[in-house]
Amino acid sequence: MLIVGENIHILSPRVKRAIRERDTEAIQKLAKAEVEHGAHMLDLNIGPQRRHGPEVMEWIVNAVQEVVDVPLSFDTTNLEAIEVGLKLAKKQAMINSTSAEPERLEKVPPLAAKYNAKLIALMMGKGGIPVTAEERVAIAIEHLVPRAMEVGIPMEDLYLDPLVLTVAGCQEYCPHAIEAVRYVKQGMDPAPQTIAGLSNVSNHVPTENRSLINRVYLVMLMAAGLDAVIADPLDDKLMEVIRIIEERDDSTPVGRLLLALYDATAAMEELDPSQVDMDDPEQVAIWKTVQILLNKVIFTESYLRT
Repeated sequence: MLIVGENIHILSPRVKRAIRERDTEAIQKLAKAEVEHGAHMLDLNIGPQRRHGPEVMEWIVNAVQEVVDVPLSFDTTNLEAIEVGLKLAKKQAMINSTSAEPERLEKVPPLAAKYNAKLIALMMGKGGIPVTAEERVAIAIEHLVPRAMEVGIPMEDLYLDPLVLTVAGCQEYCPHAIEAVRYVKQGMDPAPQTIAGLSNVSNHVPTENRSLINRVYLVMLMAAGLDAVIADPLDDKLMEVIRIIEERDDSTPVGRLLLALYDATAAMEELDPSQVDMDDPEQVAIWKTVQILLNKVIFTESYLRT
């Protein structure tokens, strides 16, 4: 599982302030923390930056590469800024992202090919995010994959993103993102890579519940074949779940339950409630979270208390 650290993001007040003030130390501290906690790649989201994009990108890439030795992902709609990042990158970089919107599809893949960069491709077109997994995969098959092949991007460098949406308001979309990953990995040959922005699933959810929802959803996505995740490596509980699944560590009751969830999802089945110790609050919380993510129970902010 490729872990792309999400924390250097313009929506974070401290990152926004650091970019505005060109606070190199603040950015470097965050970059080092992400890598120390297990990130394999860092996503640098500088926002649109229409006027100062190239200068901001040059500053932030140089700052980060002074203190960490991992590949970088460039996240901005400013293509000129992305190209600056690609020129400065010391390791194979990633562009985050293109979609099937005509303008993006025309301009972004050739840039990735020119610099031998990995490319995230969102399963959406000019009409927005499709509801079903089948519609999302159809966009990938009809537009994203052919365009990548046309410009010479190898499938191992193409990362399809099924577009994770929040369980708070878009609950019905959650199972479809899982199935879109499954369709890509099982139905395409050769199959591209798959990636997901994990924390999107818990947007607008009370802070105390966000990590749990992220962790459970990631287990289900991994079971469907997810190759990479954009996530918070500073969430120690999330990183522990990744370890449990990758090492198949069944030494704890919670670990056994997470592996049971993984195996059931991989087999296109649902977790059997008999595998849950209903006297263990932690296991009950996982069970209830599975139900909201499968759209079996309506999500409310108090779902764990009901």
